Amino acid sequence: MTAPLAPPHPAPAPGATPLRFGYGTNGLADLRLDDALTLLADLGYDGVGLTLDHMHLDPLASDLAARTRRLAHRLDALGLTATIETGARYVLDPRRKHGPSLLDPDPDDRARRVDLLVRAVQVAADLGAHAVHCFSGVTPPGTDPDTAWKRLAETLTPVLDSATTAGIPLAIEPEPGHLLATLADFHHLRTTLGDPVALGLTLDIGHCQCLEPLSPAECVRAAGPWLRHVQIEDMRRGVHEHLPFGDGDIDFPPVLTALADTGYQGLTVVELPRHSHAGPHFAELSLPFLRQAVALSQGSTP
Repeated sequence: MTAPLAPPHPAPAPGATPLRFGYGTNGLADLRLDDALTLLADLGYDGVGLTLDHMHLDPLASDLAARTRRLAHRLDALGLTATIETGARYVLDPRRKHGPSLLDPDPDDRARRVDLLVRAVQVAADLGAHAVHCFSGVTPPGTDPDTAWKRLAETLTPVLDSATTAGIPLAIEPEPGHLLATLADFHHLRTTLGDPVALGLTLDIGHCQCLEPLSPAECVRAAGPWLRHVQIEDMRRGVHEHLPFGDGDIDFPPVLTALADTGYQGLTVVELPRHSHAGPHFAELSLPFLRQAVALSQGSTP
């Protein structure tokens, strides 16, 4: 099953597009995958941000294809859609968080990350997911910026080739502290690669609050043509800490208005990986908060 690639600069749909909310499995890491999916369906979520990891859908498992087929049937039965996320902390290396990355000095290590992303694209195609999320990684010590950007472009090229063939957008996320940390960095990569159709953007609303010069709502409007995946949580200015809604500084109704106005049709996924110890609790609280913020953005009574 494949999904058509969105055009590089899609026009917003007429009027506001209804938003579709999901919850990330990296915030439900203590639950079996089927229990997590059942919970989200019961709570009324539209979909799931599925992080490929050993405790849920292991991308290195020998029977990955069979597991993915079973998962596709289960998602369909529950009425959930998916996006595929690749931010598992130790899925490739039990001693290095998020290692190896696309920027590692060792070409064999970089190839392992490329292989993971290519596997993610295939999983996404088999599930009918709307995008594959990824990030650049932190620049290794002793690596100059020009070399790091060159490595990123080179390592992403085969992944983008796979994404193009599968019809699945690759949505790279600006991550604080990484080589690609801001919206400006995304545009640098995009132009370096020649603006490939398969390359899109994962926008994390909290990251906008944390470090972008624009407000989160302005970031959404600026990023609209390239949005392929959205993550959402609360956050404070200058502090990269994913917070439950209401614990940070973000004014959400304007953000959700801006998101609907872009015509974005993918999932907006709650991203609370450090609250996995109470994942069901925060999953239960998050969706009513977001629905209330949508109602307020539309000037109606929640």
